[in-house]
Amino acid sequence: MIYCQRLKNEKNLLIFSNNLYLDQYTSRSSVNILIERGDIMKMKIEFSTGCIPISYNSLFMSIIKEAIRKSNEDYYKNMYYYKEKNNKKTKNFTFSVYIKKYSIEGDNFIIEDKVILNISTPDLELGFHIYNGLMTSKKCLYKDYELTRIRIDLSREKKVTEERVLFNALSPICVKSKEGKFLEITDDRYIEELNYITNEVVKNYRGNGLKRKLEFENVGFKKVVVKESLREFKKITGKEYQYINGYKGKFILKGDIDDLNLIYNLGIGFRRAQGFGDVDILEWR
Repeated sequence: MIYCQRLKNEKNLLIFSNNLYLDQYTSRSSVNILIERGDIMKMKIEFSTGCIPISYNSLFMSIIKEAIRKSNEDYYKNMYYYKEKNNKKTKNFTFSVYIKKYSIEGDNFIIEDKVILNISTPDLELGFHIYNGLMTSKKCLYKDYELTRIRIDLSREKKVTEERVLFNALSPICVKSKEGKFLEITDDRYIEELNYITNEVVKNYRGNGLKRKLEFENVGFKKVVVKESLREFKKITGKEYQYINGYKGKFILKGDIDDLNLIYNLGIGFRRAQGFGDVDILEWR
């Protein structure tokens, strides 16, 4: 067990060391907690804002990257750059966005309540840098958009204890073929490619891949098409937007328990660090 304690510091930042993890801090709570080694870091960040773009993933990617940079410049450079070029190595986190009460005007969501950013990572040091960077400023700016941070909650979430788990995709799960084509769930290659990318993601985090092949069962997947404005895509194709096919909803995975826990922590599929593949565990009914 790691004892968690919030030390006094000016900005209520988390302090990371080899054997100390400081407790969750929110605007309303500073309760000490006990964290077992290997526990995940789940963050829920609430923002107030007037509007956000419909293709909002780039906005929240920018917020997360800037938070890491503010917390530790060297860590940020090592994570996102390699020999002064973009580091395409898979990232050990995923996120999803929930918008409460909105209308649509043009290319924007008009926000009537608040926006919630959910971030999940099994990498505590990475989680600390995201948290600390977000805590350094209440205002987040992206192009013509401004978001005000209301609060941040950290929590220790659920544990996978069985080899068969009912998941819910909070953000679309994206699976591609070897040729880069987004696959439909009806495609014979879907499960094979889902296993391939999951094996790569798990191997990147812990050094070895899946302990056994995943078995997939569709329970309530619904196809969604995500409109993305990505600088690199525009540079290559000249097109303003990329349309990405994915699936949200309920599904069942059967596999090794450790593998399933990492999938819950890291997300599943392609583009996890771009707002895809964040999942939650549902109770069997």
